[in-house]
Amino acid sequence: MLENLPLVGQKILMFTGEVYEDLELWYPKYRLIEAGAEVVVAGEEVKKLYSGKNGYPCVSDDAVENLTVDGFDGLVVPGGFMPDRLRRNRHVLELVRGFAESKKCVAAVCHGGWIPISAGVYHGVRVTGSPGIKDDLVNAGAIWQDAEVVVDRHFVSSRKPDDLPAFCREIIRLMSRDVAKEKR
Repeated sequence: MLENLPLVGQKILMFTGEVYEDLELWYPKYRLIEAGAEVVVAGEEVKKLYSGKNGYPCVSDDAVENLTVDGFDGLVVPGGFMPDRLRRNRHVLELVRGFAESKKCVAAVCHGGWIPISAGVYHGVRVTGSPGIKDDLVNAGAIWQDAEVVVDRHFVSSRKPDDLPAFCREIIRLMSRDVAKEKR
């Protein structure tokens, strides 16, 4: 039965904060759990209740300051207005840089791309994101494409909630390939 769960043994970090995009957090979280991954949702405080853009609550499992890249296999950054605040957090940026430097999955959807922009990891990377941050992505040195999902090496990006099925499919595909490499 576990062989049908491509992400068994994988641990994925997701960020949350006030006014996160509800679908962009919950859809990937449950899809990744369904694929066998352990998902940890972290905000600026432990066990804090954050409200989504559409009012859905999310309680953080941990605080970003308590975490290191070594404890995780991938990162998913939901959108909403939350990324604009979190990208000012030094530890959030250090985590994102660590994931990128370790060539671990860095996935961002919609306005979630603001965080990798501020971490300085998108230079020369093909990405997509909300058209509202297209100029920010381009100014950060990214190569912007208008597509439902873009995968460039260990980076996965999508534009909006409607793109979430493709976004999650590509995260799972990328992380499954990484697991297969480790088993060789």
